[in-house]
Amino acid sequence: MTDPFSSEHLHRLIRDVEDLVSTCRQRQAQEARTLAAMPQESRLSAANLIHYLAIRDRDVIPLQENLCRLGLSSLGRMEAHVSATLGAVRIALLRLAGLPCDPAGEEPLNEFSLGGKLLAENAAKILGDPTPDRSTRIMVTMPTEAAQDPVLLSALLGAGMEIMRINCAHDDPPTWLRMVENLRKAEALTGKKCKVAFDLAGPKLRTGPIEPGPPVIHWKPVRDWRGEVVSPARIRFYPFDSTSLPPVEDGLPLPREDFHRIQPGSLLRLRDARGRRRDLNVVATSGDCAIAECDHTGYVEPGTAIEIISGSHHIGTTAILPFVAPPIPIELRAGDQLVLFLGDTPGLGPSPNDEREGATPARIGCDFSGLFTDCQPGDPILFDDGKITGIIVERHPEELLVEIQRTSKNPGRLRPEKGINVPATSLTTPALTTKDLDDLMHVVPHADMVSLSFVRGPRDVADLVRELDRLHAPHVGIVLKIETRAAFENLGDILLESLRHPPVAVMIARGDLGVELGFERMAEVQEEILWLCEAAHVPVIWATQVLETLAKKGLATRAEVTDAAMSSRAEGVMLNKGPHIVQAVRTLSDILTRMHGHQRKKTARLRRLNVATSDKGHPDRKSDGKAG
Repeated sequence: MTDPFSSEHLHRLIRDVEDLVSTCRQRQAQEARTLAAMPQESRLSAANLIHYLAIRDRDVIPLQENLCRLGLSSLGRMEAHVSATLGAVRIALLRLAGLPCDPAGEEPLNEFSLGGKLLAENAAKILGDPTPDRSTRIMVTMPTEAAQDPVLLSALLGAGMEIMRINCAHDDPPTWLRMVENLRKAEALTGKKCKVAFDLAGPKLRTGPIEPGPPVIHWKPVRDWRGEVVSPARIRFYPFDSTSLPPVEDGLPLPREDFHRIQPGSLLRLRDARGRRRDLNVVATSGDCAIAECDHTGYVEPGTAIEIISGSHHIGTTAILPFVAPPIPIELRAGDQLVLFLGDTPGLGPSPNDEREGATPARIGCDFSGLFTDCQPGDPILFDDGKITGIIVERHPEELLVEIQRTSKNPGRLRPEKGINVPATSLTTPALTTKDLDDLMHVVPHADMVSLSFVRGPRDVADLVRELDRLHAPHVGIVLKIETRAAFENLGDILLESLRHPPVAVMIARGDLGVELGFERMAEVQEEILWLCEAAHVPVIWATQVLETLAKKGLATRAEVTDAAMSSRAEGVMLNKGPHIVQAVRTLSDILTRMHGHQRKKTARLRRLNVATSDKGHPDRKSDGKAG
């Protein structure tokens, strides 16, 4: 085996490192025009990204292994400070070889702390200052009830939410404004500050509406394996006085004239659709909603009578108003056919026919016209985060015939508003839609940042910046959602374009990205995104299904907790809405706080561990009481 400290070996390593330095300089010279267009505050970050891309265009594993044998940096933590790392390794090798070091070569060493400092400053500009005990901010997607329930916002702030995310694909501008107003009230009440992010809907690659089923709604509490109630069901009521039918997603509608009788502590007693008595305890009210809890499963329909009780007194009666029933999911199995059509006409399941070959296929709409012009027969198509996969067998001007190949359950259930992915198809539609442009006018006065969906290249970033400039809002931060194959493959160019218009952050939208690239690649892909963004000193938001079952069902899985711990390497983590979202925020905050002492980015921080002490359990020694 070659002596790693031999003169010949050291000289060879010096040449290899100097070759990397030369490669970085050549790539920087090629990108001189790009760097010249950068604002001064982004120029160093852009140069560092260019250096990192130049090195990652080569295989440096042999050099890394040889450096490790010398006890030197393996270059594996160079993302935030490429030239400083190469400069330090070069100087160390020169001194080991007994060769002189030119003074100019030591100048890059000053950049070591600068890379991390720039990333921290950029994160603070767009995501807000971190809390003292954790550097990863928590972003929470708002449910519709946030517009009616200021108590919810106070609870979320108290649990650790630092960024409110409003999804512009749902609700409407007046509802979004009420959410922001409730947040400001909660800030005043709790003394905590919170950023506001509006997520632009982007091109709507989603399934359309489906014919509604019978008007029956049910709720159920979360129970443990013994059947004991872990968390009661939460039922939201709201006053309604319009002639149109309200959507049941907003809650159960009651006559406005009866609503004032319902107060915290009230008991709502009813007989459900099965004739079973159910008692609902009102735990919170505001001017336009009441939240009640129940320990038993219930089924209710329009006209269900409700008795309002306060203490032992009968206050009055009311009844549930008519509402739009939820749709019946379309059931699909491998081998079935599905017609995807252009438009928003409600879809239908297959015709009831025992002979599958003679049955009329299920139909569902999509109002994204580019899907019908850009897709080709043979292209794969996936629904609902890949839970249902198929292949396009026929294309018509306004219809695609899809043959279902696989479903995660038998049968698979396709619902409205579920994502559609066509990973092998190059879609030509711009990222900003007419709806997005209209929404921007409403949200810019209230936004700290806006998220751009369906990013595929630098042009999409430039289009959004141009629109923000037109609205006199260059101060509004930009969050770039990396959710397509094209966005991942063009990430270097996307980051360089975004650095021209700070503040900026990147969101790893792992659901759509996993569908596009294959979930088996997600661990690798999310690492690469983290590396490139750190090289650009751009903060990252870790998103999609973080503590999902905890938020929705009240209990987290082991895999989710591990995933949440890994998210501490990002500057932000996004939680989706759910009945138990406050508990999910509190749990995530605790996980991130614990991980903060152990890891920063890829670097393990060697804090003292109680489990490592040599005197643990010794009767004459006392523990310091700190967690290991």
